[in-house]
Amino acid sequence: MAINKTKFIWMDGKFVKWQNAKVHILTHALHYGSAIFEGIHSYKTDKGTAIFRLEDHINRFFHSANALSMQIKFTKKELKNAMINLVKKNNIEDGYIRPLAYYGYGNIGVFPRDISTNVALITILWGSYYSKPLRIMISRFRRHSPKSTIFGAKIGGNYTNSILAMYEARKKGYDEALMLDEDSFVSEGPAENIFLVKNGKLITPNSKSALHGITRNSIILISQNLNIDVKETNVTVNDVHNADELFFSGTATEIAPIISVDNKVIGNGRIGKITITIRNKYYDVVRGKDGKYKKWLTHT
Repeated sequence: MAINKTKFIWMDGKFVKWQNAKVHILTHALHYGSAIFEGIHSYKTDKGTAIFRLEDHINRFFHSANALSMQIKFTKKELKNAMINLVKKNNIEDGYIRPLAYYGYGNIGVFPRDISTNVALITILWGSYYSKPLRIMISRFRRHSPKSTIFGAKIGGNYTNSILAMYEARKKGYDEALMLDEDSFVSEGPAENIFLVKNGKLITPNSKSALHGITRNSIILISQNLNIDVKETNVTVNDVHNADELFFSGTATEIAPIISVDNKVIGNGRIGKITITIRNKYYDVVRGKDGKYKKWLTHT
């Protein structure tokens, strides 16, 4: 998706013009993937722009930083206020917010000794990530073992195998990949969680190789409030191939229906009724049309 430039980016406490937001070529994160990040969505509501589940994203941001022993020199409150102000300065309504912390300029060794942590906040205008239902394939690339990284942390370097899976899928003519874990259970998409519907029940993998996303959690809670039976369990490739409905979820993805896997048509090859019900309610929630979930919205 093309980047829609905005006027300002926040870098280490200062608002700088988009074209001046630069880092040194010897930035540690550029060489070794030593960065952590979040993806946060803002939405236009009847009460103005609202940021969806900001508190939860900030908490995970600091969890990720702790995983890499980063010392962030700003408090959670300071970063939340900076994001709110950046959204205002860039006149963002439906937008994507990218908080980023990274080991900066310093020694060239792998161990980031005596290298400071830099923080940046980016906001861009945002539309739909996928414009049509997806045809996906099972990738030969496996998601990281939970023994090789920190569960629940969004670390930049962890996404290199996502890139491999994405290229594999696109070279073969598919829209996206689906990745397994080291035990051959379904994990997640390269940057999305997956849900399946079978016999009226909503199922999502409990694999610890997947990032159990904030959108994933939102969908689980929303579905339970819709009296849809939700189950987190081991999911096999056979379960996916024989699902009645399938969809990806994520901050950028939101809810993206899947109509085939490895050329096996899912259900009747159309967006399923339960998927539509959940998606419609999700959009009501993020746009402030359901007061039950108002605590998830931070108005700017």
